Amino acid sequence: MFKAIRILLLLLVLIFVAGTTWLTQARSTDWEDTLWIRVYPMNGDSSELSQRYVDTLDIRQFAGTEEFFAKEVAKYGRDLARPVRVELGKPVTGPPPALPPATSVLQIMWWSMRVRWWAGSVTSGDDGPRPDVRMFVRYFDPDTDLNLDNSVGLQKGMIGIVNAYASRRQDGTNNVIIAHEFLHTLGATDKYNTATGLPAYPDGYAEPAREPRYPQRYAEIMGGRIPLADDDATVPQNLDYALIGPQTAREIRLTE
Repeated sequence: MFKAIRILLLLLVLIFVAGTTWLTQARSTDWEDTLWIRVYPMNGDSSELSQRYVDTLDIRQFAGTEEFFAKEVAKYGRDLARPVRVELGKPVTGPPPALPPATSVLQIMWWSMRVRWWAGSVTSGDDGPRPDVRMFVRYFDPDTDLNLDNSVGLQKGMIGIVNAYASRRQDGTNNVIIAHEFLHTLGATDKYNTATGLPAYPDGYAEPAREPRYPQRYAEIMGGRIPLADDDATVPQNLDYALIGPQTAREIRLTE
């Protein structure tokens, strides 16, 4: 009898968690209220340069993100003056759990659970209400030869982990990555070839019907780059050169 009660209680907890997650995800894409993103800066490489950058980081450096979403959400006919609000959280120390090299479902699920626990533990002292989305941005010295690992965005838990460069010159491209991973937390999928990094035609192109096709003028935000030729593409300098394409808009319920 005691074992049956324990199993029942566990099932009730799982149902409650699943229901809460579903409601949160549904509300995040109804586009009726402003979504709050809190950016938590991190010194990703323990360098003095990255630490100085984190110490002097200002919320104005993320203003382009709010402007981008206001423009794109209005383009799809949604009447919401400020669809996204970005605020700066306290710096976070201690790295998140490393993404496992293997791609088994169980390993990814376990890693996702660890990330959600980690995110809760390092932000437990926050003042005020919990944001809708927590973005942990790890900054690295741009003058090193380090190739940054892929950034990630988790829909469950609505958490993003972004790898960025600690340079004012890179603020624009950092915002592109932040916007990309934020959209992952809303359910948007990647639209590029994982082997080459090139945008996938047509959904990964901002203007797939453009004639001539190349060079494209903008990046589809989930395609990640501006296609210049069949085998060439470049990361946009800032979000002025990015768009939300129709397929991404459907995935995040901007359109049917």
